[in-house]
Amino acid sequence: MTELRTETIELPTSDGPMTAFVAHPAGTPIGGVVVVQEAFGLTGHIRRVAESLAAAGFVAVAPALYHRSEQQVFGYTEYETMGPVIMSLTAESITMDIDAALGELTRLGQAADSQVIIGFCMGGSVTLATAARLALGAAVTFYGGGIAEGRFGLESGLAYGPELRTPWLGLYGDLDAHIPSDEVEQLRALAATSAVPTEVVRYGDADHGFHCDERASFHAESSADAWGRTIAFLTANLA
Repeated sequence: MTELRTETIELPTSDGPMTAFVAHPAGTPIGGVVVVQEAFGLTGHIRRVAESLAAAGFVAVAPALYHRSEQQVFGYTEYETMGPVIMSLTAESITMDIDAALGELTRLGQAADSQVIIGFCMGGSVTLATAARLALGAAVTFYGGGIAEGRFGLESGLAYGPELRTPWLGLYGDLDAHIPSDEVEQLRALAATSAVPTEVVRYGDADHGFHCDERASFHAESSADAWGRTIAFLTANLA
């Protein structure tokens, strides 16, 4: 019986090779997913997300967006060290890296309408921007900030909402001090005016990072519900 398989590869970019973690399902993939890291890098948590997607039948590629920096993974309290690396990101470098990861999905046999992007924290913001830039199969944002004011060289989430070209699911925690619920509701309303199906879910007992089981803010009930919704959303939009 074929088993889930993982590998670490290098993808070519104009700025040099980029490390990526790839998780392959046991059978023929039902779609391909780019998993976009949190601000802390290509952590064990992000790798486990990729493995969970592979267990659900998807081939998952998680690119290391900090490949231009000497340190690429940070602890959950290393904010001062991590800050300059985050600030070095640009819209151009992010686009380059996401497109390289999507290109790997294409190489693995996944057409654009079978490609999905999922992002967490910083990656959630990148996911929303990508869903406005490209027409993919689906996109899922976990607690992506920068809704009212853009970050990492990207536009604000409110600017991207009406422009969405990819079906989008947004998952947010009401206890998240970094992402006010009123901004989430503004984004919900604007996304609903786009030409694709959109959905926003808020969790009343969840804080920022509620899906990461390595962080104190992990909230098991919200995490389980969000993950179930994620797989259902991907399956429905790739059917």
